[in-house]
Amino acid sequence: MSPAAFNGYAPPSQFSAEELYGPDPYNFNFSFPVDFARLETDRVALQPFIPRIHAPLYFEQVSKHASLEEWLPFRTDTLEFFLTLLENWRRDPGNVLFAVIDKGRPSQDPRIPDGGFAGVIGLFYTSASTLSTEIGPVMTFPDFQRSHVTSNAVGLLLRYTLEVPNKGGLGLRRVQWKANPLNVASTKAATRMGFKQEAILRWSFPLHDEKKVGHGRPLREGDPLPSKPGRDSALLAITCEDWEAGGRELVQTLLDRK
Repeated sequence: MSPAAFNGYAPPSQFSAEELYGPDPYNFNFSFPVDFARLETDRVALQPFIPRIHAPLYFEQVSKHASLEEWLPFRTDTLEFFLTLLENWRRDPGNVLFAVIDKGRPSQDPRIPDGGFAGVIGLFYTSASTLSTEIGPVMTFPDFQRSHVTSNAVGLLLRYTLEVPNKGGLGLRRVQWKANPLNVASTKAATRMGFKQEAILRWSFPLHDEKKVGHGRPLREGDPLPSKPGRDSALLAITCEDWEAGGRELVQTLLDRK
């Protein structure tokens, strides 16, 4: 007879309307310290993504420009869907989402006084036990693309995560980046920032629906998510060794570029 044990897991209940926006003031609930003064250049600042402020502006952008989410596993059909996603992310202390602010552009909202809301970027699956994290999603809105915004946002997170603590960083050993293998622009952007491709992860994500770009391979009979096709992911990473062997200088050059 097996020892007495039980599985007490219960699926999370649906969030109330107030819970969807998170607590006020907003607790971004990240398991590492964040010094926002270090997440800033003279042109770009990373600030907490606060759903009450930023989520409606994000939804406005993706509603007008569906291509922004073309390569993401999900699609923001409603603001409520996005708010639910944000609150699920927030409740995991390995995740933090930032609003990317272009300090040289006008603000779209008086609650964002430092510049234009240019996009989003985050850290996910961040772990003190493995000293690792993943950058994503990386999204820059159309009016801010082909500029310094994306390289500055990614560079700030690389410096923050890979620099050792006595130099103001977290001292992580590994920062990774995943992209749909068909999304050449994403893998090129990562390579330009110093990431190295390591592998293709097969069947890494179920997609929102059949309209999303996947690998095209059929599901097996009996799959529990028959309406959600699969996606592979290109896995890229930059490690502490890469950082010390020229990665720091590469990132600083990109941050300093005018």
